[in-house]
This record gives sequence, structure tokens and C-alpha cells, in this order.
Amino acid sequence: MFKKNNISFGLTICFLFLTCSFSALAQQSKSQKTVKKILFQQADNWNKGDIDAFMQDYWQSAELQFVGSKGVTFGWQQTLENYKNAYPDTQAMGKLDFEIIRNTQLSKKVILMTGKFMLERQQLEDLSGHFLLVWKKIKGQWVIVADHTS
Repeated sequence: MFKKNNISFGLTICFLFLTCSFSALAQQSKSQKTVKKILFQQADNWNKGDIDAFMQDYWQSAELQFVGSKGVTFGWQQTLENYKNAYPDTQAMGKLDFEIIRNTQLSKKVILMTGKFMLERQQLEDLSGHFLLVWKKIKGQWVIVADHTS
């Protein structure tokens, strides 16, 4: 009788563990799909020439970090101004596309995304490179808190 209860208890624990694991995987998948969708919406906003809308998915904080070819920038406002200076019109902005290489959920509230960007421009040289984005869920919204693009 004792062994039978131990086996039942063990099976119950295994079932609960597997149920919780599948639930966590489903949640991660949903969060990863959400940030992927946001990223591609950013590309759509960029391609419409709307840098302000593009920047809405960045953390609107002085703590936002952007690492690019010119070094490290801190702050949402400064990052916005840098984008506007570097891409003053739709010709300079061109057509942006992303390729996601890896999208890894580190915790319930942090996702690390690695990818490639391609910027196709008519009158200017095309640009491409790679990025590493740190997404964080803040007040129920996924936002980019750090961006390393080169």
C-alpha cells in the first residue's frame, strides 16, 4: 500500500510539473510573438516615414540605452533626436526590413532578440547590419530598454 501511494504521488507531481512547464512555454511563445509583432510594426512605421511612431516602442526613459557606430546614447529623447538627425527625410529613411535570428525569453519580463536589419534606399547607399535588442515588460507593455545596432 505504501509503494502504491508513493507511485501515485510521484505521478501526480510529474503531471503537475509537465502542466506548469507547458503553460510556461505557451506564455513565452505568446510574449515572443508579441515582441516580434511590435518589431515588424516598427518597420511599417519607419517605412511610412514616421520616426515618432517608430520610437513609441522604446522605453520612454532617461535610462534607455542605444549603442551604435557613434558610441553609447542614453535616454529616449536623445535617441529620437539622433534618429531624426541621421534620417531627416523619407529618402534617407528608405525601406526598412528586419530578419530575426534569435528571440530568447530570459524571464517572464525580459526577452533578448538578435537580428539583421536591411535599409534599402533609392538615391543613397543601402545599409545593413545586426542588432541586439533587450525587451522588458514594463507596466504590462513590452518595450525596448537597450538597443545595440551596428
